[in-house]
Amino acid sequence: MMLRVQDLAIARGGLPVLDNLSFALEPGQALILRGPNGIGKTTLLRTLAGLQPPLHGLIEGADERVAYAAHSDGLKPTLTVTENLQFWARIFGAGTIDAALEAYDLHGLAERPAGSLSAGQKRRLGLARLLVTGRPIWILDEPTVSLDTSAVAMFAGAVRDHLKRGGSALIATHIDLGLDAEVLDLAPFRATLPALDDFDGAFT
Repeated sequence: MMLRVQDLAIARGGLPVLDNLSFALEPGQALILRGPNGIGKTTLLRTLAGLQPPLHGLIEGADERVAYAAHSDGLKPTLTVTENLQFWARIFGAGTIDAALEAYDLHGLAERPAGSLSAGQKRRLGLARLLVTGRPIWILDEPTVSLDTSAVAMFAGAVRDHLKRGGSALIATHIDLGLDAEVLDLAPFRATLPALDDFDGAFT
């Protein structure tokens, strides 16, 4: 089993947003998170990536196996496309960056400073970082923001290749990526807010 979540409860701003959440993410599997805005998708992904603690519950198989791509592309604007990828490859002990450049059609931009790229190009570079981490679990928060149709297809292709190699992906998105993926609807796991008499207690 790649990643297992059991009886998880998480909070945002001191208030519970999701409760009693359990699921498993297996090697070669993609899981799509769905739910209305504000339900807690980003909070859940940040928790699984180890950026904030859960209220309670069990998370197994994450630790140093997760590569997390959030709303920010995490780029160094003064470094070139190549230098950004090489930086992350060194951080994660990966080898060549050629596959990352190829997957997102970045060869023509390789010597451009990241700060001079368009929003869509920056997003492609940010997603290309996943390919140099060597980590098997991809946790992705609205990864297709700023991407055009062609770049969305590049991203979907990169995910398919990752799954074929035995990796897995947990993706919060509102669009159809054309992936063979299961859907996890978070609506049934929406936490019950504290009663008004207990409101102050939520912040203690």
